[in-house]
Amino acid sequence: MLYDAYEMQRSLLAGASTLANIGAGWMQNPANPFSYSQMGPIVGSALNVFAHASASRGKPEFGLETTMVDGNTVPVVEEIVLRRPFGQLKRFRREGIEGGSRLLIVAPMSGHYATLLRGTVERMLPGHDVYITDWRDAKLVPLADGRFDLDDYIDYLIAFLEHIGPGAHMLAVCQPSVPCYAAAAAMSADENPARPRTLTMMGGPIDTREAPTAVNTLATQRPHTWFQRNVIATVPYSYPGAGRAVYPGFLQLAGFMTMNLGSHLTSHWEMFKHLVAGDGESADATKDFYDEYRSVCDMTEEFYLQTVDVVFQRHLLPKGEMMHRGRRVDPAAISDVAILAIEERA
Repeated sequence: MLYDAYEMQRSLLAGASTLANIGAGWMQNPANPFSYSQMGPIVGSALNVFAHASASRGKPEFGLETTMVDGNTVPVVEEIVLRRPFGQLKRFRREGIEGGSRLLIVAPMSGHYATLLRGTVERMLPGHDVYITDWRDAKLVPLADGRFDLDDYIDYLIAFLEHIGPGAHMLAVCQPSVPCYAAAAAMSADENPARPRTLTMMGGPIDTREAPTAVNTLATQRPHTWFQRNVIATVPYSYPGAGRAVYPGFLQLAGFMTMNLGSHLTSHWEMFKHLVAGDGESADATKDFYDEYRSVCDMTEEFYLQTVDVVFQRHLLPKGEMMHRGRRVDPAAISDVAILAIEERA
């Protein structure tokens, strides 16, 4: 019922967004005398803000067509080099550039698309052969493709590194730090030649007992059964993944928005003022940010609940008790993978 109610609201708001966008265009049209009045820009800007806030959003594009290498502009070709049901390995091939250090950027599977790291990819492209994990929206994966949990996530990372080949570097941004660390340990224990040369973990929840954030507090204040009962929904029949139990992206977005509601309200108020003043460039910058921020995807029930349990509630990795496919994840097995952990403090 939760997902169905959301879909009904989304459909209604999509129609309202279209009408508001038409109204904003009419109010700002030079052929409309009212656009020259004092109220015209105010009404038009208000409609513009509402239209943008209520519009439906899909998966954004990376849109990285060129990069600079040694002072030269080099075309960039985005290509999928390995496909799996719940994610694919994407490469940003620099045309005419051979060699260079290979870098696997592991994007978070936490409600947003990999395009959230567009800036990271862009900054790394001049000096690296960049790959990224492009996770799929769980509501688009048919039930016939099976489950996806934390063990599968680690398996995907191992398969991606094996495809890239020995000597690659791995960069984990926030959430994937735990599975990346586990993958490095498992590959080291197996003496897998494709184990990463280096592992960089940025702001990852390795031990959430240290410097807890609001997300950590939420995860520990409620029992595991609360998450099962309150945040898991079933994908409606209008999607390929109909019937799959998921943690919906719209719930994750709602949580993000409410944690910093004042800041988001201020941002939209500033956008409104920019539009009234005719400062379209500043307003567009805010719109671009929220176009990305509001583009969300679902996670499978098993992955979400296992992450809450293993990472945030029982802290199994720092305790040395985390398991992968029936084997204990042993950080001591890592002997030749250089590790850099960048801690984020509130």
